[in-house]
Amino acid sequence: MKRIFLLILTNLAIMLVISIVAQVTGLNAWLVRQGGSLESLLVLSAFFGFSGSFISLAISKWLAIRAMGVQLIQQPTSPTEQWLVETVRRLATQAGVGMPQVGVFDSPQPNAFATGPRRDNALVAVSTGLLSSMNRDQVEAVLGHEITHVANGDMVTLTLIQGVVNTFVFFLSRIIGNIVDRSVSRDSDGEGMAYFVTVIVSQLVLGILATIIVMWFSRRREFRADAGGAALAGRERMIGALQSLQRAHDEPLPSHMSAFGISGGEGRSWTRLFMSHPPLEERIAALRSAPHA
Repeated sequence: MKRIFLLILTNLAIMLVISIVAQVTGLNAWLVRQGGSLESLLVLSAFFGFSGSFISLAISKWLAIRAMGVQLIQQPTSPTEQWLVETVRRLATQAGVGMPQVGVFDSPQPNAFATGPRRDNALVAVSTGLLSSMNRDQVEAVLGHEITHVANGDMVTLTLIQGVVNTFVFFLSRIIGNIVDRSVSRDSDGEGMAYFVTVIVSQLVLGILATIIVMWFSRRREFRADAGGAALAGRERMIGALQSLQRAHDEPLPSHMSAFGISGGEGRSWTRLFMSHPPLEERIAALRSAPHA
């Protein structure tokens, strides 16, 4: 699930740019004057909030391909590529989704991700490390996990959740900014420098809190994707793939990319709140305890 971090990072960047543009163009001043009409402010906040998340979704494939250096398989040039494409095709048919684009990215760590704006317009990519460290049964289970993300519409659902939290981040940061600005200067009309600074700081702080909500959702979806991978490729294959990832955990993805992959990151205490994936041992235990279909 490599897409999560890029989606959130892009979304936060877009929201920050929107805030700066709003200040420069005088839109922030107009929003301040809507303080007496919270309904108008909320509607505008929803417009800007969902704009950030939907733009992130729209460019998710393009961004992932370039950020990870994914080489798309247009025409298979080796037996491994041929098998990879055919396996994705078969799993996509089983899951009832359109054939995704298939790609490989160069990384020694075993990992994979799926992304895209729609169920029938997705990308599934695997690392060279995954292909070299896992047998084909395990790779098939990983592909089933990623196809399940596509079939469940996880990217769209995540986008909607991100849009909702964006809306309240945008809305509350401006309410807080108005209150602080008027408190700093009783003569202020709520449009001073204190308002602008408070809005930016509040938006960043509230954005971090919103990320906790999105990460909780992401962790829940990982259990569902594991179950889907088990249904498509077999429970023991899915467990074997997760155990292989567990053995390779001593060499994780770089920290700025770890949230994207099928393994995600491990965490302790409060850092768990920001994990996009549950610990691998919990995922394995969940598969073992699930009733057989």
